[in-house]
Amino acid sequence: MKIARFEETAAGSSLDWHTAPCEQFVITLSGTLEFTTRDGETFVLRPGEILLASDTTGSGHRWRLIDDKPWRRLYVELATPFALP
Repeated sequence: MKIARFEETAAGSSLDWHTAPCEQFVITLSGTLEFTTRDGETFVLRPGEILLASDTTGSGHRWRLIDDKPWRRLYVELATPFALP
């Protein structure tokens, strides 16, 4: 692992298509968001859930907050190359 950092985004926010800056775990601490991949998969991330963001190339993903809470999360950047056991 390289770096861990916290971020917060205001309730009602969204981010259009983008890629992950590096392979990283994204751990949702508060807020609920709808997450969409370019493959058309859409799912909801809730507090306590962990996402492995690995789409560092290509067309990426987008998200939007769907509740009235800010999105508080912890990013844990992974060393490259990284392989899950």
